Amino acid sequence: MRIDYKLNDKLDLGLFIPSLILFGIGLVAIYSSTLHNPHASGNFHKQFIWGLGAIIMFFIFYSLPTNLFKSLAIPSYIGSIALLLIVLVIGKRVYGAKSWLGIEGLGFQPSEFAKLGTIMALSFFLSRKNTDLESFKDILIALIIGLFPVLLILIEPDLGTSFVFFGVILILLFWKGISLFGLFIVLSPAVIAISSLFGIYYLIASLVLVLVCLFLFKKDIFFSGSIFALNLASGFFTKYVFDILSQHQQTRIKSFINPWADPLGAGYNAIQAKVAVGSGGLLGKGFLAGNQTQLQFIPEQWTDFIFCVIGEEFGFIGAMIVLGIFLYLFIRLLKIASSTKDDFLSLTIIGILGVYLIHFIINIGMVVGVMPVIGIPLPFLSYGGSSLVVDMMMLGIAANVFRTRKNYT
Repeated sequence: MRIDYKLNDKLDLGLFIPSLILFGIGLVAIYSSTLHNPHASGNFHKQFIWGLGAIIMFFIFYSLPTNLFKSLAIPSYIGSIALLLIVLVIGKRVYGAKSWLGIEGLGFQPSEFAKLGTIMALSFFLSRKNTDLESFKDILIALIIGLFPVLLILIEPDLGTSFVFFGVILILLFWKGISLFGLFIVLSPAVIAISSLFGIYYLIASLVLVLVCLFLFKKDIFFSGSIFALNLASGFFTKYVFDILSQHQQTRIKSFINPWADPLGAGYNAIQAKVAVGSGGLLGKGFLAGNQTQLQFIPEQWTDFIFCVIGEEFGFIGAMIVLGIFLYLFIRLLKIASSTKDDFLSLTIIGILGVYLIHFIINIGMVVGVMPVIGIPLPFLSYGGSSLVVDMMMLGIAANVFRTRKNYT
């Protein structure tokens, strides 16, 4: 009992054990979804090997001196930007996006590592004593730090990962204590951009709402005009970004608006995913007994639609167990971020929580049909070495902060 107490005092088992359980559930689901697919039969073994490497990376980041992370913030950001530039030149194109680099047969996505680099760089800037989020200049600098990698990722193009970056930027600014007006400046262009995808009338209505908000905030006319111009540009710029997306990404967004418009094409995955989850019932059809899973109705279900396997074969109970583990993990991360008095570490942990949370919301949302199908894996469960390694690296940083928490309280 005493040994267990000392172990938990140094290694937060509330972080480590849930992540292992999720990884184990993911392996079971990957095995089931690839059992009858000869092209993916080796994915279970690959994911297992990646998992061992990811656990090693967890303990490496767990063991590093905690103050080293702040020193690595800017170099890791610059390194991740360099990788994103390299992938645009010599990257491998997969599913319409030039987002992979290969080294002797080993492929990885620089955008996954850029998430951590961007979190640390943005946390570094926001934690400076002279950073003032009441200043438009500092808000702009923070947005440039966060959005520059987004621009490179959109060029690939990888819309799904870009959404993650947008969400993390917003969460970090909120955690830092941005004012309501500052939050409006950051959030309103995104609302305008999304509304423009639904048509001109939605765009006009959103612009009118922005004008009303600007009137209520009662800022000077020049400043309010600049903010409105920014929102107007966002609406038109979205059309340009939409046009440079690959054809399959465009159709995915259109199918989100109306998946039944093309039920055998762009809307197919979304429709079949809901069928799979709904058919599981309370207890599920049993391991290796899911029709949608075993008959391969959903293409490459072991990646972005891994939750369908859980919902179909283990039912509502299995799905709720997975959701409960995620919720517990999120609460543990929030507790660590709240307890440390070091701004940089607190912001970094919140950024890590943000990555997990946004992936979780979008991925589950894709499966149940309330989010567009934009290619977002479910942390710790979905097949993919790069995402799994980065997930465990980030968790290692959180466990590191817990280990040295008495030095930063």
